[in-house]
Amino acid sequence: QPTPGAGQVRLRVAASAFNAADNGMRGGFLPIPVQLPHVPGYDVSGIVDALGDGVEGIAIGDAVVAFLPMELDGGAAEYVIAPADAVVAAPTSIPLADAAALPSVALTAWQALFDDGRLEAGQRVLVMGAGGVVGKYAIQLAVRAGVHVIATASPRSIEAVRAAGAHEVIDHTTTDVRAAVTEPVDVLLNLAPIDPKDFAALVDVVRDGGAVVSTTAFMATPDDESRGVRAATVFVLRNRERLAELVSLVDAGALTVEVTRRIPLTELPSLHAEAAAGRISGKVVVLAG
Repeated sequence: QPTPGAGQVRLRVAASAFNAADNGMRGGFLPIPVQLPHVPGYDVSGIVDALGDGVEGIAIGDAVVAFLPMELDGGAAEYVIAPADAVVAAPTSIPLADAAALPSVALTAWQALFDDGRLEAGQRVLVMGAGGVVGKYAIQLAVRAGVHVIATASPRSIEAVRAAGAHEVIDHTTTDVRAAVTEPVDVLLNLAPIDPKDFAALVDVVRDGGAVVSTTAFMATPDDESRGVRAATVFVLRNRERLAELVSLVDAGALTVEVTRRIPLTELPSLHAEAAAGRISGKVVVLAG
């Protein structure tokens, strides 16, 4: 059992969540300066069972969720140390283990839409790759904010994207996306691998002064300086207040937490092998107990 230092708490882990970045860090091709040996699982839920010096507003026995610093040990363990300013009260409307699926992906969606995209009510967003976990959070959050959502998806995820609330859904496997977007959008949000030439061509659908936002940090995000279209690449940031707000949306029934699979901690190596061989669909939580 690790011992919490000043400003830290120890969690008895309920679950951690698997993210593509965990696979990237383990594989050595994601440039995050992890301390080795490294325990993955930077999204975590659990029960506070020890407090370090100077921690206030958190009590032993609290059920919490956290987005942990990615370079430090994560929650794929029985216990984990968390900065006190990273934990918030867990949703009460879903199982505690499932709550591990929320933090970083929901924060990514919020940051992409409103911090980097600067979207406002009455505006329009085109979400590329909306069938993924972040995409469905982005749709729900954008619709709730009064934004008109156009989403691209493959046939296997069209119904899920529509259920998330997208106003228009484009099957990108059969339809030219540029031709299907008949009015300019304020923000183009890309959440999936895309050919750089195709990505650059899509900037045409963004209005003058709009933005292109992307979570695909391994490739450049295109802009169009001649029309004032700016580019932003999302590097998800911890934000305790925002995470608490997202939790409140879950408990209010305004945000659905997606969990596709639940596996025991002993099966995490095989999940990493699966991820190394191909993309993991949906959201997997890793149960500590």
